[in-house]
Amino acid sequence: MNNLYVVSTPIGNLEDITERALRILSEVDLILCEDTRVTKKLLAHYQIKTPTLSYHQHSKLKKIDYILKLLKKGKNLALVSDAGTPGISDPGNKLIQEVIRGLGEQVKVVPVPGPSAVTCVASISGFPMDKFIFLGFSPTKRKRKKFFEEIINSKYPVIFYESPYRILKTLNELKLKTKSYKLNPELVVCRELTKKFETIYRGRIEEVIKEIEKDEIKGEFVVIVEGEKSV
Repeated sequence: MNNLYVVSTPIGNLEDITERALRILSEVDLILCEDTRVTKKLLAHYQIKTPTLSYHQHSKLKKIDYILKLLKKGKNLALVSDAGTPGISDPGNKLIQEVIRGLGEQVKVVPVPGPSAVTCVASISGFPMDKFIFLGFSPTKRKRKKFFEEIINSKYPVIFYESPYRILKTLNELKLKTKSYKLNPELVVCRELTKKFETIYRGRIEEVIKEIEKDEIKGEFVVIVEGEKSV
């Protein structure tokens, strides 16, 4: 039986990759990448010369069919995202689903665990994290009201991702929502995790907003809002 390896890669610092992941990436026949340009930087750093193929959320069915044919032929493939663990707020789970449905008995889907922004921020939050909710990226327009209500009504800490272009807008909207519910939760907001300019903001929403406004706003953000139980 041949394998589709789901390989976690660094979310910033290139040293955050396991020996097993490096071995798998060097041994497989092909690496499926969210963006080949991003993955090739990692491969070049470790002198891995395995061929790459682009696979992302806009890939057409023809691309998925081609990948399934490679697996049918006995090729071993690795699936990576630009950063972190594929399938976590990432298009990789669509391909995995297709492989399980179409080639379930012929191909083994093998996790190669490692970095994830979700677990990274959870580990340093200081909140009780035995249970938490992960909401991925905040909606841009539709379902935004529901998104904030889900955060406010949660008994457990809520983790979500946000872009540098919308972080202040999102935090200000969250501030208004929490005030209307007479809540004032603690936040942990992380920017550029594991990278040179990694920054961690802690405090009430207004405090965090003021601190972020002082800095250059760039890089991806990960936000944790403490749960209702601890407010």
